[in-house]
Amino acid sequence: MSQSLISNLIDDFLKEIESVRRYSINTVNSYKKDLSQFLEFLNTKDVSSINQINEKSIRLFLVYLNQQNLSKSSISRKLSSLRSFFEFVSIQNEKAENPAKKIPNPKFKRKLPSTINLDSYDKIIRLLGEDNDVFRRNLNTAIFELLYGCSLRVSELCSLKVYDVDPTNYTVKVLGKGSKYRIIPMGRKSAEIIKQYLSFRNNKTIQDFFIQKNGNPIDRWYVYRLVKKYIRLVSDIEQKSPHVLRHSSATEMLNRGADLMAVKEILGHVNLSTTQIYTHVSVEQLKKSYKSAHPKS
Repeated sequence: MSQSLISNLIDDFLKEIESVRRYSINTVNSYKKDLSQFLEFLNTKDVSSINQINEKSIRLFLVYLNQQNLSKSSISRKLSSLRSFFEFVSIQNEKAENPAKKIPNPKFKRKLPSTINLDSYDKIIRLLGEDNDVFRRNLNTAIFELLYGCSLRVSELCSLKVYDVDPTNYTVKVLGKGSKYRIIPMGRKSAEIIKQYLSFRNNKTIQDFFIQKNGNPIDRWYVYRLVKKYIRLVSDIEQKSPHVLRHSSATEMLNRGADLMAVKEILGHVNLSTTQIYTHVSVEQLKKSYKSAHPKS
């Protein structure tokens, strides 16, 4: 193990997280990108075996990343990738130590997610209703309603099958990160919109839930273009991705008194700390309301 080529170990690690740990393809690709960059750096230092890597090697790599003007959040992610990789290596070889274990992640202020308010979302639904193409109107409205009403990730939305969505019992079965399923409740309004879409979805042979008029399943790029088009009509926020609807949904739930743990389960977060960022969004909105309306502000 000690003399193994680093590239071979990286390949073994990627196979492990994809086949055994069942990480999503996007997560695997992210690890692959980070580790490939680390390998390129090591090649410039003539490092080819795992036993040549120590804590100093990792720190020099972090200095290199900083010189490339990468953000602290990106550097932190790459360090986490290295930490996971070397943990895998240490398990394979009980004598090996994790050289990244004691290196702390760089501190950075987490950027609050962009959101739109409920009035803006309702405007989007009204604008979607003005589309003269009945099938497209129902398809696009249903897409927005599940992104916002059920707080789905775009990958989760695109992977839905017909048997996953049950508007009669107000539930959606979602395949989330780590290939883990979760059941999400669906509101009555969302269920009505889904039923309307299904009444125009005549193809019974295709199992993908969201299909276009030509029978082709929607993909993430279809959703990105759709969401960007309509958010632009109601808001001037910089980010206009499907994730904005997920952020907005979570923030709205917390603003209305939803339990933080319940929101965590709906979003499919592993760690509560990931969900807690939405409480900061709510506080920021509260501050804005105070400043604009309170006589003592």
